[in-house]
Amino acid sequence: MRRFLKWLAIGAAVFAAWLLAVWPPPYWYRTHWPRETAFMSRPLPIPATAKALARGRLYHPVPLDSIAPAMRDAAMIGEDDRFMLHSGIDYVALAQALGYTRQTFDWRNPRERRELLGLLPAAWKNRDRLRGASTITQQLAKNLYLSPSRNPLRKLKEAVIAWRLEAVLGKRRIMELYLNTVELGDNVWGVDAASELYFGHRARSLSDEEAAALAGTLPFPLYSNPDRRPGRMHWRQDLILRRMHGEQVEVPRPEEEGASGLPADSAVTTIPDSTALDSLVPVMPDSLTPDSSRSPPSARGDTASGPPTPAGTDSTRAGEAAPPEDRW
Repeated sequence: MRRFLKWLAIGAAVFAAWLLAVWPPPYWYRTHWPRETAFMSRPLPIPATAKALARGRLYHPVPLDSIAPAMRDAAMIGEDDRFMLHSGIDYVALAQALGYTRQTFDWRNPRERRELLGLLPAAWKNRDRLRGASTITQQLAKNLYLSPSRNPLRKLKEAVIAWRLEAVLGKRRIMELYLNTVELGDNVWGVDAASELYFGHRARSLSDEEAAALAGTLPFPLYSNPDRRPGRMHWRQDLILRRMHGEQVEVPRPEEEGASGLPADSAVTTIPDSTALDSLVPVMPDSLTPDSSRSPPSARGDTASGPPTPAGTDSTRAGEAAPPEDRW
């Protein structure tokens, strides 16, 4: 028994070390941009185009103040509308993925506890819905450190890293890193690179329509973006934009869509079928220009104090002039 307990303790210690061992540690990202994330380092998946391969990686991180506020709102509406409320893991969203019908959850409430526990036997059956309930913090953890694998151990490590990111970085820096490392097309990383590629201007000038379009590509940016099969992107863009403008519409979560980014529910009729998508022209016409009602950027005057610039990045990007501070 003593030997068994000894090896059990060793195994537990090794497992804990595996959970916590990440490099660079989260503290690094308080002041540094990633030179390359785990997702960037993987081979380009199909359907990466020859044009994207020849163009090379598009990635140039910028401070959050240099990204239009509309982009942050659109990302939260499309990906994680409780981002400001949770601590890395959205337990309410996980419970709702199992069929929980309430908008809040408290373990101290016997009725809510019984309802949730009654849904646990169906957890394996609804595992795809659980995967789709990941938060922006979990997505950042995956992008920075992990792989697209969906095995339970990888998801466990993602959760641990998400907790650590929340504890160390805070919401503002998490959003800043997420918007600068999220995949938005074939070898296109971050909203500033995507804005220049698709719209011809920097992320600080994104209009509401353009921000909603970028958020609408997620979480299937390789299958539907402004350059490729934009029908699905149009569909999500419209829903996100309506929410941004105050309409009480529901933006489907990723688990409610098929693997190619098309609605899984046959009752949805506002999006073209998959054969029609390929014949559509790219989404953004020349007339879709930045919203002229937005105030022009103003210089912050603290460019020298920005985070170090990653290799291959123009030094003016990481500490450039920014719009006035908003509610963030």
